[in-house]
Amino acid sequence: MKSLLNIEARPKSLIQSQNRLRSFLLYNLEIFLETIQFYSQWKINRNILYRQILFTGFEALGIITLIAVVIGGLIILEGNSILTNFGQSKLLFTILVSVITRELGCVLTAFIVTARSGTAIATELGNMVVNQEIEALQSFGISPISYLVLPRLLGVIISMITLSIYFNVAALFGGWIIASLFHPIDFLEFMNSLFQELLIADIILGLVKSFFFGYIIASVSSYQGLQVSFARTEVPQRTIKAVVFSLSGVIVADIVLTLMYYFY
Repeated sequence: MKSLLNIEARPKSLIQSQNRLRSFLLYNLEIFLETIQFYSQWKINRNILYRQILFTGFEALGIITLIAVVIGGLIILEGNSILTNFGQSKLLFTILVSVITRELGCVLTAFIVTARSGTAIATELGNMVVNQEIEALQSFGISPISYLVLPRLLGVIISMITLSIYFNVAALFGGWIIASLFHPIDFLEFMNSLFQELLIADIILGLVKSFFFGYIIASVSSYQGLQVSFARTEVPQRTIKAVVFSLSGVIVADIVLTLMYYFY
């Protein structure tokens, strides 16, 4: 009997997963279509956009700085404990570029943005659904996507790109500080050697990753927030789903973009 129930449950769960995926894809298509008209409503949407950039970007600088400097320093510490004269070798700059600029800078920034802004967006939109504010907007002919989602999505993307660049700079600076403790090295000499290892492709890869990570975080979080029904207890459940799906999407996108970078 249990095996029969499992056989019957599998198609239902598969159909539900397909329906959720279809709904999410249609949601992103609606975002794309609304983006075309976004600037025609710039005077209305700009305040929400500015507030999102302030919260996601500026107010996250403290935690970004701390984590970036620590990560940059730890890479030097670990490398110096394994390899002698690590701080003076060319390998130092190769590792800093490959580990921080290509991978950790964007990924760790995405995790921080998800923890702060992704949860905030899902919770805020979910509470608006419960309080019937979304219905009120629709009754006035205002699209929730255009008025609520797009400013937050653009704000997260802009903040994500800016924070990733800032993370890389802070992490490299932290690496220089720790490297100088073992083997004194001039800052200009350090940066010159670093730029010799840094390629234009590395910078482009970081920017592309930041863009897609920001889009994934904002679209998934806003979608989960708007999926709340009329129960307030559903808001934290949707917020947790927003975090899980956002982090999963970021990891998958990181793998795909990294493979494309190395093989194409």
